[in-house]
Amino acid sequence: MRWSIEHKETWLHQTNPTVKLLLFLPMFIVIVFVHNPNVLINWTIGFTALFMLFSGYRMKHVLLFFVPFFFIFISTSSSMILFGKGETTWFRFGLIHVTEESFYRGVHLGFRTLLFAIFGLMFALTTKPVFLFYSLMQQAKLKPKYAYSFLAAIRLLPMMVEEFQTVHQALKVRRAAKAKGFRGKLELMKRYAIPLLSQSIRRAQRIAVAMEAKGFTNERARTFYYELTLGKYDVYLFVVICAIVAVGYYVAHAFPYVAIKDVR
Repeated sequence: MRWSIEHKETWLHQTNPTVKLLLFLPMFIVIVFVHNPNVLINWTIGFTALFMLFSGYRMKHVLLFFVPFFFIFISTSSSMILFGKGETTWFRFGLIHVTEESFYRGVHLGFRTLLFAIFGLMFALTTKPVFLFYSLMQQAKLKPKYAYSFLAAIRLLPMMVEEFQTVHQALKVRRAAKAKGFRGKLELMKRYAIPLLSQSIRRAQRIAVAMEAKGFTNERARTFYYELTLGKYDVYLFVVICAIVAVGYYVAHAFPYVAIKDVR
């Protein structure tokens, strides 16, 4: 069972996965320690534009990817806005207490969530899992036994979904896909769990035998089918990220959207 969305390869797809990971991870840490909402708004605009222009996916697919994160943005920001603390009251009704401070903290928290989502989507949609682990083995010197274990696990996930659908259809034909009461639900869980577990064990055994037959060992000195190296696209990504961060920080202080610069 395979899921794939039509897209075109851009320079973001050509970036070395390890470099991309090493550039994105520090951004997660930096975002956590930035308390100026103007900076986060500018960064959100900049990295959203980068993602939309160079992800290689159609705009309707990009917007579809963003839908759940918009809901998360609304839920995280509204909870802080409606129930936060502050001194300048804008609205009060029962438990709801909206203040100027809580509003800016809520907006700040919402944009921080959006930035996390943008970096996560950008990495997931422009990086192939196979290339990621090959890059980690070649550039980050990750042990092959760990890398190939993760690759095998990722390979098994869609197969397990397909097996679950097969078991579900078989139970529906036998009119055994529904259950009532606590004991009935436990029995239904066994009907699903036992076939799936047995198939997973068999498949894992076959994979282990195949890897052993192909001479797989834990030696670091080994050849790779895909040779991944550093290139000009890694420099492009580094420059673009630095430019967005610098310009967003400058514009936030030169032309702020809101007067508050620290929501703590």
